[in-house]
Parts: sequence; structure tokens; C-alpha cells
Amino acid sequence: MNPATLTAQPFWEDATFWREHVNSYRELRPGQRTQVWIGGPTMPTPTLLLETDGILLEAPNWSPDGGFLYVNGHGTLWTIDLDTADLREVHFDRLPEINNDHVLSPAGTSIYMSATDGQIYKGALSGGPVERITVNDGVWHFLHGVSPDGGELAWVEMSDFSEPGRLVIGSSSAGGNSRTIDTGRGHLDGPEWSPDGTWIYFNTESFTSRAGHAQVARISTQGGPAELLVKSDSVDWFPHLSPDGRFATYISFPSGTLGHPADLDVRVNVVSTDDWPTPIESYALFGGQGTINVNSWSPGSDRFAFVAYPLHGVQE
Repeated sequence: MNPATLTAQPFWEDATFWREHVNSYRELRPGQRTQVWIGGPTMPTPTLLLETDGILLEAPNWSPDGGFLYVNGHGTLWTIDLDTADLREVHFDRLPEINNDHVLSPAGTSIYMSATDGQIYKGALSGGPVERITVNDGVWHFLHGVSPDGGELAWVEMSDFSEPGRLVIGSSSAGGNSRTIDTGRGHLDGPEWSPDGTWIYFNTESFTSRAGHAQVARISTQGGPAELLVKSDSVDWFPHLSPDGRFATYISFPSGTLGHPADLDVRVNVVSTDDWPTPIESYALFGGQGTINVNSWSPGSDRFAFVAYPLHGVQE
């Protein structure tokens, strides 16, 4: 979902912020660049795929055929060729501007996208017509997960931002049924299925009394108590499991961060799902919002993509 702001109040209560930011796309600051990187469990040093000062790109998805990344920028969807780093826009008909919440269908033919009107849309990866999936007006739907069988979506639902977000599981077909899963009293984000379909992984503030102190957790798809996976002094967001279920990534913000704002010194961590507290690799970069909002693992589970936004030169 879109960035949070550093305020004394819980970030999800800042209605002015939401009104100003969920309806517009982000742009690079003067002197800032977008860098798309490739890392992995056996890559101490990531590889730079693309660098540009022309457009702010966010939130990579890796295509099922392994040949492309899908990212958002300037309110639209783009592809990045993994061989040539060529950047191409995907054109949709009558699609509102999209944000950095988009996931590919397991079949590899469609993409689900959260738009700035608060709704979720489905379109072909090649572009063209879109279908609106969610039906409730006046409610924000921030998409993050699709079930392994493709039948359901997981999103964070918010109305007037006076309460923390709710985890909702809904049909991936237009107008289908939905249900809410209780994850505790705190705000949550990034709900995403495990590859075997039995768990929803997410970040939550329910395990602490410290304002904004998100930590990585999971809950059964059938509900029940949430399980804390990483207890740390950093603010941890967006857990993403590799397709084989062996590895995961998540992003760590500095202690005291509220939400997941842009332009901070952060770390992207790679862990074994058998040992979440111990990073296998950890990449320091300047970024945050847009770096790794959605699952960006390759089909082979050996690599993943992430984005940095350095203000001067290449961010090593």
C-alpha cells in the first residue's frame, strides 16, 4: 500500500496523508535515481539490472516464464526485460492509475492491481480490457496476495482510516464472497499466502505496544492465533516466500519508523523459512516505499528483485 508518514499518531489515522497520497503516483526527487537490483540466497553482492533518472519504478513481480519483471511507475504497469533491461509500458483500457500493490495469477496469464480509486482490477499481462474485482465503494482495497489455486485474493481493507487495516480474503472473481480474518488489534499489511496454501504471512503491530513497530508474523488461512516469526528492534515489513517455500525476504526500517515511508536507510533481508531470525543475506540501501512491496521471487526460487532510490550516484 502507499507510504505512511512520520507523525506522533498511528499512521493509519492520518486521513489527510491518505487523501493526498493514495490518489497520485510518486516521482523521483531532484538528483534521485531508480535502481532495480537482483539478489538471492547465495548472492552476497546483488547485481544491478536497470538504472534510470527518468521514472520512479516500484514493487517488482517476476514473470512465471522467468523473462520479465513487472513494475509500476507513473500510475501504470511496465515490464523490464531480464536480458536487455528494456523498459516497456503495458497499456490497459480504462484502468485508473495503479499503485504498488499488484500480483500475478498462478496461471501466469493475468495480473491483479490495486488502483487509486481504492478498487482491485484484473487484466491480461499483455494489457487490454480490465475487470473490476471488488465491489464496495468507499472502501480501500490494498492487494497483496493470490492463493496458490488462483481462486482467492488477500488484501488489506480500510475505510475512513480511523481504524487499523483488516485482513480480508475474497474471491478472485468479480463480486465474489469475502471473509475477514482477525489478526489482532494492531495494523497489518502485506498478507500473502505460503506456497502450500496453509498460511498467510504478513507484518503486524499486534505483538507490541510501541507505535508503528511492525513485525513479521503468520496466521492459518482458517484463522486462529497469529504466530510471531521475527522479534527485532527494527520495523519489519512485507514478508515474501520463495515459490519452493525454502526462503523468504522482508524489509527492515529503522526503529521508530511509522508505516513504510520512502527515502530511508533500510535493509532487505533474505532468510531461511526454517530460521526467520537469522538473515542469510542482508542488503543495505536507500529506499523503503516501493523497494519490495510485493513478492518478487523468480520462478526458480534462486533470485529476487528489489528497488533502491539513491540520491547521488550508484547505491552499492
